Amino acid sequence: MSISTIASNIRSSVERYRNYRRAVRELSELDDRQLCDIGLVRSRIEEVARGALH
Repeated sequence: MSISTIASNIRSSVERYRNYRRAVRELSELDDRQLCDIGLVRSRIEEVARGALH
């Protein structure tokens, strides 16, 4: 495996993690009523954010 491939994999991983954290942050900012409106409960925010990345 070349260094450029490793660097590319690291960049991709960092970008996926940033997207995950952004999704968690944005969903966490919603109140419970807004979450309910989109069919989500607060306890599943991280699970949903992980699923959105795949």
